[in-house]
Amino acid sequence: MDLEILVGALEPVVRKAGAKIMEIHDQDPDTNFKSDGSPVTEADRAAEAIILPALAQLAPDIVVISEENAASHSLKAPHRFFLVDPLDGTKEFLKRDGKGSFTVNIALIENRVPIMGVVYAPALDRLFSGIVGNGATEKSADISTALSIRTPPASGALAVASASHRDEATNQWLAEHDIANTISIGSSLKFCLVAAGEADVYPRFGPTMEWDTGAGDAVLRAAGGHMTHLDDSMFLYGKPDYRNDAFIAWGGFKPS
Repeated sequence: MDLEILVGALEPVVRKAGAKIMEIHDQDPDTNFKSDGSPVTEADRAAEAIILPALAQLAPDIVVISEENAASHSLKAPHRFFLVDPLDGTKEFLKRDGKGSFTVNIALIENRVPIMGVVYAPALDRLFSGIVGNGATEKSADISTALSIRTPPASGALAVASASHRDEATNQWLAEHDIANTISIGSSLKFCLVAAGEADVYPRFGPTMEWDTGAGDAVLRAAGGHMTHLDDSMFLYGKPDYRNDAFIAWGGFKPS
């Protein structure tokens, strides 16, 4: 499979899903709640209805694990599969706070590692994509920019943290690593800011699922960053129930 061709084919798909999300955002979306208490809106379902048929046409032999397709969550992960989160940051979507920190996410996992990711923030018109080993880019207003992690500035590393799930464990980790500067934002944009050199590290101790992280993780890895468990082991996918434990998404920050 030519991943560059796949990314090129997926970009209009996530843009179309994003346009539908914004159409619903400008109305008053109906909100329901899943069994775990997390919200799901008409926008989640509408975006998924655009993405899944497109993937079935582009790569019919690859299994898709999607957040809103509960039946897919019980599938044992094959050696290659897509992870789809049609609307990551639903809480931010519902806040209507003007920050636009919600995204459309598609990742391709191979041998438990993300090798390709596409992340689109429709309210910000920022489209990030990455192929591990082949680089990462951002497209905004028809301008394509190569992404690369940065060396933290002399003023100190900047950490990005969850807008809705900041916890004491995160605060403790930041204090232990002498990081005083933080920005708070929702969704997989946190990975993309690190990949773009707009932040240096993203620690996460609260619960996430693999479809929350796969696409952003791929973009970060393609930009020169990496992700680890707290014991510094490589962060892998295809875990039971597709459930993540705590992780650190590293840009150019290196702990002393």
